[in-house]
Amino acid sequence: MLTAAIELFAERGVNGASVAEITQRAGVAQGLMNYHFGGKQQLISAVIDRWYETLFALPQAEGPADVRLAGIIDAALTATGYAMPLQRTVFAMQLQPDTHRLFAESEGRFADQASMSEDIVRQIFRDRRAADPPLEEIMLRTTLEGIFLKYAVYGDTFPLEDSRRWMHRLYGLPEPEAPLPLRLAPRNPDARTRAARADT
Repeated sequence: MLTAAIELFAERGVNGASVAEITQRAGVAQGLMNYHFGGKQQLISAVIDRWYETLFALPQAEGPADVRLAGIIDAALTATGYAMPLQRTVFAMQLQPDTHRLFAESEGRFADQASMSEDIVRQIFRDRRAADPPLEEIMLRTTLEGIFLKYAVYGDTFPLEDSRRWMHRLYGLPEPEAPLPLRLAPRNPDARTRAARADT
């Protein structure tokens, strides 16, 4: 049911997908959805929770600070390629007034994990002798989220692999030896992001 909800929310928006359509796609009775989730609002909250679970399950590299930082960048951008419907859904929920409250509530449920994740990244920047590790952590997260959003909107017209390599150069990290483990379209040398040509 959660997968069906994510797919339909990504395709039609939260308000455009009914409970009946979700249960029909999932191949279950509507009463089963009510039993497991209680209603559409709770289902939306479960989708947002899935997003946080995905984020905090990203693998972490071991080793020197540069290796750990590269691992965060690569893991986050790999997840971007795999979790497209979920990303589109959650980004929309962040901006819609009627679902922003649910997003904030879910954020509260994962507050401890979020703080731990932030502290891990801040320690990386301390180890790199950054002048302001908290700001570096915020800006890294902001840059990655910007890439998430652009890829969600523009699909294969957005150069995800080249964005990864750009981030490595931005932080003075070694050039990646292999591409991301994703099926990405070859980049057009005259790259231009266009929503009209994006994969849906």
